[in-house]
Formats: sequence, structure tokens, C-alpha cells
Amino acid sequence: MIKKEYQTERLYLKVLEPRYAKKVLEYYIRNSKFLKEWDPKRESYFYTISHQKSLLKDDIQDFKNKSQVKFWLITKDTKEVIGNVCFSNIIMGNFKSCYMSYKLDENEINKGYITEAIKKAISVMFNDFGLHRIEVNIIPRNERSLRIMEKLNFTREGFSRAYLKINDVWEDHVHFAKYNKDTYC
Repeated sequence: MIKKEYQTERLYLKVLEPRYAKKVLEYYIRNSKFLKEWDPKRESYFYTISHQKSLLKDDIQDFKNKSQVKFWLITKDTKEVIGNVCFSNIIMGNFKSCYMSYKLDENEINKGYITEAIKKAISVMFNDFGLHRIEVNIIPRNERSLRIMEKLNFTREGFSRAYLKINDVWEDHVHFAKYNKDTYC
């Protein structure tokens, strides 16, 4: 059974309630220039408390429906929101698969936080949620994320041309997957 909160050595991974909208908004404002290269184009209303509350309400509903799980990363020492790991388009039945995405505060890069968080989150999704496969798509120039896939032993499965519209540009992506070894042979 999946829970709304887990811990690693340095982080809390939490499905956040709407009352955290201010902290999430502060994260997005603090990282707006940095994330622009990797995220969809954001309209001005995205950077409002009301919109972030609405998104967090949707996240809670998606969690209850088991269609998406977004773990926000909160440091144990400062209690700051520094990113998230999201499992979306979850399909169970005989597929048991989803997509994973993640983002991290620009000031927290190269400290091992995202690798630590993803390791824990994948363990949760395989062991507590019962997934068989997790897919990730990465822009080829995102060298940091490509290294993370290598560190975490994701398998490179292909290349998708003009796969996602990022900051108003159709971007190519490299396709990776990780399998829950306990669910087959």
C-alpha cells in the first residue's frame, strides 16, 4: 500500500496538500529561469498561489485515483521544497507501467539529492505500488539527466524525434526504462 510520505537520509518525499502552495510557488519562482529550458511554456497564472493550490488539489485527486503520484522533495535540515519526482500516466492491469519525470532546484544540483530521491521513489513504486515498468524521456542535451539514468541502471530503449513541446519548441528525446525484476522470470 502506497503512503503519502516517505523518507531518505536527507529528504522527505511527500504528496503535498494545497496548504503547501506557497512553498511550491516559491520553488517555481526561484527556479523559473532554470526550468524554462526543460519545462513546457508557463503562462503568468502558473506563478500564482491560487493556481498552485489547484494543481496540488489535482495531485491529491490523482493520488487517490492511482493515476499519478507526485512526490515533492523537502530537505530535512531546511524544510525547503527543492523539487519533485512524478510518476504519471499510471496504467495498471496487465501493463503496470508509467512515465517518470523529475526536477530539482538549481541551487541543489550536484549534491546527490535527485539520485537519492529517485532511488527511493522507484523502490516505492515497484514495491508498494506494484509497478512493472517505469519510462523516462530525456532531451539529449540534458547531460545531467543522462548521467542519472546511467547511475540508476535505466536501459536506453530508443529515440523519439520531436517528442515533447518544451518551452514552445518540439524537442527530441532519448527513451529509457527500468523494470521491476521481481515481476518477471
